[in-house]
Amino acid sequence: MWGILTALLSGALMSIQGVFNTNLTKQTSLWLATGWVQITAFLICVGAWFFTGREPIGKLMTAEPKYILAGGVIGAFITITVIQSMAGLGPAKAAMLIVISQLVVAYLIELLGIFGMEKASFEWRKVIGMAVAIGGIILFKWES
Repeated sequence: MWGILTALLSGALMSIQGVFNTNLTKQTSLWLATGWVQITAFLICVGAWFFTGREPIGKLMTAEPKYILAGGVIGAFITITVIQSMAGLGPAKAAMLIVISQLVVAYLIELLGIFGMEKASFEWRKVIGMAVAIGGIILFKWES
């Protein structure tokens, strides 16, 4: 149950953040807004680290495989692409396409068992579920 609530909160926060970041970009620039988002996220994380476990920073360098250290780089590109998609499509359409893309890529990661994830077996019901979601996007976008 906690996982469901956390996922719903995450989705809500992503939508709100996307709107905030898009509006900030309109008043500044893409790179300034993205930099602000990343710097403030960093400061929150440093503050949380300071008041919690305080694992040694050097522990990061022992992480394997090394590509898992690229999450922050990917996070910067996520911020940039969310801003641009929301500016071009509006929050609802952009969020739907983002979620569909997440679902498809996550399922492929599971099917192929890549990035350290356990390999899952193919299930038609999941493909049908994605098709229904894509159909929902088409229906949502359809203008009469």
